[in-house]
This record gives sequence, C-alpha cells and structure tokens, in this order.
Amino acid sequence: MDARTATTSPGTGTSAVRTGATLMAVAAAGFVGYAALFLARNFGDSFLELGIGPGEVDVGKDQIRQFSPSLYHYISHLHLALAGFIAATGLAVLLLALYGVRAGHAWAWVAAVAAPVLGLAVALPAHYPWNLDTLGHLGLVYLAMLVFVAGALLSGKGLLDARATGPSRVRDHGPEE
Repeated sequence: MDARTATTSPGTGTSAVRTGATLMAVAAAGFVGYAALFLARNFGDSFLELGIGPGEVDVGKDQIRQFSPSLYHYISHLHLALAGFIAATGLAVLLLALYGVRAGHAWAWVAAVAAPVLGLAVALPAHYPWNLDTLGHLGLVYLAMLVFVAGALLSGKGLLDARATGPSRVRDHGPEE
C-alpha cells in the first residue's frame, strides 16, 4: 500500500467533506431538474427556453414552424440534445459527489468540479452578446452554481484538511482501486 492509499473505508470523510458533497449533489440534482424543464418546454407551447420571451426572440414556436419546418425540427433537436447532456452531466456529478467525494476521493472531487465548469465555460458566454442572459433564463443555473460552488469549496477544504492530517483521512487514488 503506497502513501496515497487510504486505510479507511468509504464514507468516513470529515463533516465538511460530507456536507460539501451533499451541497454539490443537491446542485447537481438542480441541473437534472433544469434539463427536465428544458425538455418539457420543447414539447410545450412555449418551445423557447425558460426565461426567453418576445423581448429576446421576436418569434415563437408557430412562427418558426411556419417560416421553416426544417429549422423548427433542427431547433427542437438541439433542445433535446442539450437537455440530455445537461441531465447526464448533472447525474454524473450527483453520483460523483455522493459516492466519490463523500467517501474522501480527491479524484472524484476533481471530476465533479471539472464537468460542470467545462460545460458552463462553453455555454454561458454565448448568452451575453445577444442579451439572452435574463434572470428568468439563467437564474436557476446561477442558483445551482452558487450552491455547487459552496459545496465544492467546503468539501475541497475538508479534503485538503484531511490530507494534511494523514493519508488515512482522504482517499486520493484513482478509480482503479
């Protein structure tokens, strides 16, 4: 057993790690919920994303369909694909937080943080040049991000503190265990 291998069993993380991981999981569940809203709006009368209305886009579902049925289907396909990827990322982060971070795995913390950071780093900047950054559109995402960041900071500090007190408090080896 090398110095990086823990001698404790999963689930023995510190209170900060457990609480932070729970906050991360709650935020990840929020991402899954946002994806469900996204999916429902695609099939509902609103069609456009949550918080996007006539002030941002001057046509609706019927006008898009009348203008170009193929464009309508293309936009619908993008909604479905994006909802799927948001839900998949949320589920992955939720499971990483609950079963990896809570168990004290530093690699799980890195993966749980990196996935939404990458997604949001790509997606968020596209909202600002065209004034699609409404509170109704991004408010739930920002709320989930705040909860997630609080959880990531809390659990990350807990993992670092546990590492400083000895290898038996944190599990930082990879998933090949």
